[in-house]
Amino acid sequence: MKSSPQPTRSAQSAPVHPLDLLAIDGLLTDEEREIRRTVRTAADRELRPYVAEWFETGELPARELARTLGGLGVLGMHLEGYGCAGTNSVAYGLACMELEAVDSGLRSLVSVQGSLAMYAIWKFGSEEQKERWLPGMAAGEYIGCFGLTEPDAGSDPGAMRTHAKRDGSDWVLNGTKMWITNGSVADVAVVWARTEDGVRGFVVPTDTPGFSAPEITRKLSLRASVTSELVLTDVRLPADALLPGARGLSGPLGCLNEARFGIVFGALGAARDCLEAAISYAADRTVFARPLSSYQLTQQKLADMAVELGKGMLLAVHLGRLKDAGTLVPEQISVGKLNNVREAIAIARECRTILGANGITLEYPVLRHANNLESVLTYEGTSEVHSLVIGKALTGEQAFR
Repeated sequence: MKSSPQPTRSAQSAPVHPLDLLAIDGLLTDEEREIRRTVRTAADRELRPYVAEWFETGELPARELARTLGGLGVLGMHLEGYGCAGTNSVAYGLACMELEAVDSGLRSLVSVQGSLAMYAIWKFGSEEQKERWLPGMAAGEYIGCFGLTEPDAGSDPGAMRTHAKRDGSDWVLNGTKMWITNGSVADVAVVWARTEDGVRGFVVPTDTPGFSAPEITRKLSLRASVTSELVLTDVRLPADALLPGARGLSGPLGCLNEARFGIVFGALGAARDCLEAAISYAADRTVFARPLSSYQLTQQKLADMAVELGKGMLLAVHLGRLKDAGTLVPEQISVGKLNNVREAIAIARECRTILGANGITLEYPVLRHANNLESVLTYEGTSEVHSLVIGKALTGEQAFR
């Protein structure tokens, strides 16, 4: 009796998207997938066509973008009330991923607005402060910034020199903040300063006399983002400018953990965009009469990058589930930020090698992403600092000093 012929697999099968290798979509809810689709569609239509020009010129229509992003519902989307969408953490992370797939600067605008400035007011502010600022910030009518880092106090925020002193019922602030996203276009700044009662936060309208925010230019990274210095010279504020619920460094550091969570997802968006560009380019590029994608060395690079991207997504979704369950701890965020940014920048650099000389142009996104990720690697905590956070968790020993 003859056996039935066995089906044969074609040597050339339909390509699989890198994130489909591990069936990661199956870990997401229908609502999360729909939010991701909505943000991706809007970003591809309203942001992606212009981002290379914004990067090249170093000019960003920040106010117009804020209104666009507010209309999309992504500003403070993980917060409850006051005009915020109230989504879960994974949905917020996926939105960050889609925005950073266009450019890290766009995700930075959203992170600083929602996870730093808005979160600080939402978490630590008075009801009057929340009502005054949060609805307009959620709609993109007001832009916020977050003043913690100083010229001589980056990884060690406890060394800040900005100070606030009582003068009657008022507060008077003096000091300088550095590397502040949104600073020059902000309507309100959350500024952290030393007081006799420890580090405290203040809600500072940027039209207050003595406040200025000169923009930092000549950047080679995050060029599609507004980066500024904040200068406070005898800035006088009423007593109700103080954030009543924050006392000590735990306040600003808690805000930073919110923003770092967005980076865990966001950096993977940049990596995914690079990998998609490299796969498409390798399929179209002919070398020695064959597609570049048909060579073993190219496939080895693509396979390694897809594996790291998939692992990063599994980590990000897991951390999101922990965050929504209320069990996420800072060292776990450090694991996510350290791993996913480190792997994202490695992916961007490797993709550049596949594109060859074309990879250095703005016709393709890979070197733009790589340059941006150089900043993402060090802001919101350098790799070294996050390594020490993890090291302390593992050993119980403090190695920062």
